[in-house]
Amino acid sequence: MILSVIVMAFSAASFGQVAVGISVRIGPPALPVYAQPICPGPGYLWTPGYWAWNDDGGYYWVPGTWVVAPVGMLWTPGYWGWGGGFYAWHPGYWGPHVGFYGGINYGFGYVGVGFVGGEWRGGGFYYNRSVTNVSVTNVTNVYNKTVVVNNTTVNNVSYNGGTGGVQAHPSAQEESYAHEAHTAPLAAQTQHAQLAAQNRQNFASVNQGRPAIAATAKPGDFSNHSVVAARAAGAAYHPPAMSPKEARVASPATSHPATTNASRGNNEGFRPFTPPAKNNSGNAGNNNNVNRGNSQNNEGFHSFTPPANNNHGNTNQNNQSRYNESRPQSQPAPHQSAPHSSPPPQQHHQAPPPKEEHRGKG
Repeated sequence: MILSVIVMAFSAASFGQVAVGISVRIGPPALPVYAQPICPGPGYLWTPGYWAWNDDGGYYWVPGTWVVAPVGMLWTPGYWGWGGGFYAWHPGYWGPHVGFYGGINYGFGYVGVGFVGGEWRGGGFYYNRSVTNVSVTNVTNVYNKTVVVNNTTVNNVSYNGGTGGVQAHPSAQEESYAHEAHTAPLAAQTQHAQLAAQNRQNFASVNQGRPAIAATAKPGDFSNHSVVAARAAGAAYHPPAMSPKEARVASPATSHPATTNASRGNNEGFRPFTPPAKNNSGNAGNNNNVNRGNSQNNEGFHSFTPPANNNHGNTNQNNQSRYNESRPQSQPAPHQSAPHSSPPPQQHHQAPPPKEEHRGKG
């Protein structure tokens, strides 16, 4: 019993330590272009790749991957948003609906608004083969629905707001989704991001925005048969003018709250872990309506500080098509901090993918 309590407390505290919000003065690179690995089997949901931050090496790529989804839950991807003079990371989360994720076109069903790659029907997840790489050989719950989005511009920009960023704001519906009960990233997702940070080839300074491991079939599986390389960088890579330590905003994000509309309407922040009172259990992931400044990042990777006494928290347990390119190439996105500018909102376009095809490498 005592050992179980200690393990639970360690898990909750560990999540709190690695989920601290990240804010930097330089924007992330454009999203690379890559193919989606084939879905491993029923019950897997696609979680798109993204640029995470490391205080020593700067931006590094966390490969997109298929994860076993909690039944009835959908994944809202995290995103970088400009506000208050810096770029803040708003972590992804699980919930009954897909909320606001900055209007970023991550591809494979995440076209910037909502998710069109599949849906839950009872206890089973059904895949839209028009936008996800699913084979009927190992997955039978499928359907085909053409996705047509009337857009004026399609690009690989990886952040919301500021000069060159996606100018999208949460809708009233997405605002309402922000008040629903949310669940933090699964342990497999957190481990996946941590492993990605240990490979120097994933850092933008090394791969120039074109990671050799752009996606994997399963979280944490970086073996050759699982890996898909990026076909191209989303835009020309421009090395930042400052070092990662100079770019990092040292003060907590709460001291510099983002004030743009794009910074509102999402509770994916998951407040920093606070050890509960003695013999009381805590909750490590279902806090709603959190200030953007308190948004946590499961890629912060701060050192673990053991909680006092034998307190224990509640952690989340592990419970995702046709071949499709994530995005066409387009103009590069700037990487330096920029003043607040608000050009007309961009819309997004995702063309139907070609006939079913799986490429081991992009």
